[in-house]
Amino acid sequence: NKLTCRMKRELFIHIAFWFSFFVLISLFKHLFSLSYWPFWLGGLAGVFMPDLDHLVYVFFIAPQELTTQRVGFLWGKKEYRRLIELLYETRSERHGLIFHTIFFQLIFFILTFWMMSSSASLFGRGLVLSFALHISIDQLVDLTEIKSLNNWTKYLPFSLDLFKSKIFWLVGILLVLIMGFLM
Repeated sequence: NKLTCRMKRELFIHIAFWFSFFVLISLFKHLFSLSYWPFWLGGLAGVFMPDLDHLVYVFFIAPQELTTQRVGFLWGKKEYRRLIELLYETRSERHGLIFHTIFFQLIFFILTFWMMSSSASLFGRGLVLSFALHISIDQLVDLTEIKSLNNWTKYLPFSLDLFKSKIFWLVGILLVLIMGFLM
C-alpha cells in the first residue's frame, strides 16, 4: 500500500536523523559511558512527541470534524494501526496544530536552550533536543513536498515566501545543531 510505504518512509527519516544526530553528539562529546542511556531514551521519546499534536487536535481542538469522529470510532474498536494510517493520510487537513507553528517553535527553541544549558537531566535534554529536531525535519519535509511553510504561519499575521522559509529552516536547524553540541 502506497500510504503505508510513505508513512514508513517518514518514520524512517525521523529515526535516521535522530540516530545520526545523537551518534554525532556522542562522538563529539565523548558520551560513550552507559550512564548516558537516559539521554538516548529521552531522545527516542522526543522523536514521537511532536506527532501527539495530531491527537490533541482531533480530541480537543476539533472534536466536531469528520476525521475526529472516524478516529474516535477506530479508537473504540481498538484499531490503532488504521487510526495511525488515518491520521497520517489526513494530516494536511489539520491547520490548527499547536506544535507545528513557527510561534511554538520559537518558544520551544528558547526552552530547549534553557534545558540544554542549565538542566542536569539527561532524559530531559535528549527529549527536548529530539523534539526540536523532529520539528525541523517536519519543516524540511514541507519545504521539499509542498515548497512552503505556510501551514506553520497559518494563524500569524504574516506568511513566508520560499526563500524566507528556507532561511527560517536553515536558522532553525543550525540552532538545533548548536544546542546539541552544548550537551
